[in-house]
Amino acid sequence: MGKTYKGLDEIKIYDGKKTAKLGTDKNPAVVNVQTEERFKEVTSIFEENGWKFKIELKPDKPEDIADLERLLNTPKPKITEKKVGRNEPCPCGSGKKYKNCCGE
Repeated sequence: MGKTYKGLDEIKIYDGKKTAKLGTDKNPAVVNVQTEERFKEVTSIFEENGWKFKIELKPDKPEDIADLERLLNTPKPKITEKKVGRNEPCPCGSGKKYKNCCGE
């Protein structure tokens, strides 16, 4: 079976299944808005991008568009610098191998 992880007040069981991408049929974005005008605005943004969504008009609750913001501002992959190998020349310019110079 899966692994069990303990949270602060709940136990979650990891089943090994990958979650569906946000904005698809299996995992639509869920958004709450307060006004009809905002409802139309947010709906048009989802439709322009072809994302699947569920939107609710709730004037008595605060607006929640976290899923929309997550879709609009997807994180960029981080590019790491190449590490110096132990037997490569040291980048300090001494002419020695890295392991015998700055890599100690």
